[in-house]
Amino acid sequence: MQKNKNSIIAMIPARFEASRFPGKLMKDLGGMTVIQRTYEATVNTQLFDDVYVVTDSDIIFDEIVSKGGKALKSRSDHESGSDRIAEVIVDLDVDIVVNVQGDEPFTQKESLEKLLAVFTEKDAHKIDVASLKIELTDLGDIQNPNNVKVVTDANDFAMYFSRSPIPYPRDEKKGSWYKHIGIYAFRKQALLDFTKTPMTMLEATEKLENLRFLAHDLKVKMVETNQIAIGIDTPEDLEEARTHFN
Repeated sequence: MQKNKNSIIAMIPARFEASRFPGKLMKDLGGMTVIQRTYEATVNTQLFDDVYVVTDSDIIFDEIVSKGGKALKSRSDHESGSDRIAEVIVDLDVDIVVNVQGDEPFTQKESLEKLLAVFTEKDAHKIDVASLKIELTDLGDIQNPNNVKVVTDANDFAMYFSRSPIPYPRDEKKGSWYKHIGIYAFRKQALLDFTKTPMTMLEATEKLENLRFLAHDLKVKMVETNQIAIGIDTPEDLEEARTHFN
């Protein structure tokens, strides 16, 4: 990649052997693999100077490159997508790195524009990471551990992420609940610093890397979106995504 100071790039971390749904990124979604759909959706936003899939899988690498896309190989021992991305950006002269999850094929421009806009606002100097959230209204969705929930302070900085319902819906008719959408915009240095920190007990317990951000005092700005977010974690999610796509 040619160096471009203060550029904004998107990286899509992708591994083949997902624990809950192995091979999901190579499953068909409307005549195209999930990872290819995610890659093309990200490119089509036209918000980035470059878009890469970052993977340790020859299968995924070949899938992207054979379709004319850009992919980079990483080591196979990374604990998280952020660690995978950090390996390949060390020598890139970029400002903002957006981590788009490989299982988010419905990534859309409007949400990403709102995400990137926070780095130009008055509290931008406080932001290490920005991410997205969408309101949940169905109690089943709120209680589903595959939907990661987030609570924020008065300035929309994340206070905690959990697979459990937070806040606890003691009275289901009152309160607001938000699902975290796993798209992150990092300042490059914040990402590199993050990957040098040890995994915390909370991260290991909930299997959520974003808890390491909070444990090590990285400020995570949450941006609300109302656009559909179908992350593919299970075969049932894939069927829902196929229904939505059709």
